Amino acid sequence: MKPDKKTLLLPILLITIGIGWLLITLGIAPKIDWIWTLGLAATGVLAFAIGGFDKATIVIGPFFLVASLLSVLRQTERITLELEAPILIILVGVLLLVARMPIIPSPKWMLDDNDKDTDPR
Repeated sequence: MKPDKKTLLLPILLITIGIGWLLITLGIAPKIDWIWTLGLAATGVLAFAIGGFDKATIVIGPFFLVASLLSVLRQTERITLELEAPILIILVGVLLLVARMPIIPSPKWMLDDNDKDTDPR
């Protein structure tokens, strides 16, 4: 029996919260809001874990993973919000272009019943 991908949500969120809490408790980069930053990263990971690899997750997953990284850089004062925001806008544009590639499958929820019969997945 194949486990439901949706059951990944709670364990990944608990791991994320635990890591954030541990990083704060250990005093590792205490200026960083680890709950927010790791929440962004968990959202990116969950996009792939639950949704698989398709035109939607190729935009959502990397966006949240990069947003998490940029959040750390901003909170450690390596970049400013004025730099973070346009980087994220450019990233969304690039990811939307990548999602248009024919090699990347459409999400199952976007296919109508006729397309599901011919979809090779």
